[in-house]
Amino acid sequence: MSALAASLKTLGLFYTAQNLDAFLTQHKRADPLALLTALAKAEETERKRRSLERRNRSCRVARFTPMADFDWAWPKTIPRQPIEAALTLDFIDAAQNIVLIGPAGVGKTMIAKNLVHTAVIKGHAALFITAAELLNDLAKRDTAAALERRLKFYCHSIALLCIDEVGYISYESRGADLLFQIISRRHERKSLVLTSNLAFSDWHTVFPNAACTVAMIDRLVEHASIIEIHGNSWRKKNAEAAILARATKSKSKT
Repeated sequence: MSALAASLKTLGLFYTAQNLDAFLTQHKRADPLALLTALAKAEETERKRRSLERRNRSCRVARFTPMADFDWAWPKTIPRQPIEAALTLDFIDAAQNIVLIGPAGVGKTMIAKNLVHTAVIKGHAALFITAAELLNDLAKRDTAAALERRLKFYCHSIALLCIDEVGYISYESRGADLLFQIISRRHERKSLVLTSNLAFSDWHTVFPNAACTVAMIDRLVEHASIIEIHGNSWRKKNAEAAILARATKSKSKT
């Protein structure tokens, strides 16, 4: 049995090797074809599970509010149909982009995280990262070869790349050039989800000294669904409600 388990590991059948006794006991009356069919199915199921776990760990979504709990009535204006259409992920197969624009607290990041999570569940390699994290990661590469390897990771290894919070921090020309590289290399090849608190006409304030801003926006929006959300901050609403609840509770005790 130990020799068989070792052979199974050599063949990459790790799940069967680790559960060999239980597997043989469960299928002891099966004919050879049924036994092999069960083995293949068990290995396939386990590999899918491990693959999903790896994608979940690497996508960096962490905690998020599912769309089922989203209050569609809270924003003053929100185009529900294109958001629900985006959640089907058809835009990934078409190598199109989703751009979410609106002030802080209206649900842009939450929607973006739901898109990434859904992509992971459906078998895509996906990554959620803020613009600051992305550009800092690229900027710290100390050689041209190291930078190129990292650009290839972001541009070719990830089916769906979500860049969050473009607009909250301004960058020098170097940052604009790096973001342009990402957008340009993924253009018509891989999908992007991008969130921003600024209209495109204000992106010059994010990249004040960059010559590539117009070209960057041009490539980003050519095959994109632009979703604008307007309203007040949900986080501010929750904070105010919590303050009111504490004040009410304090008065009731006096």
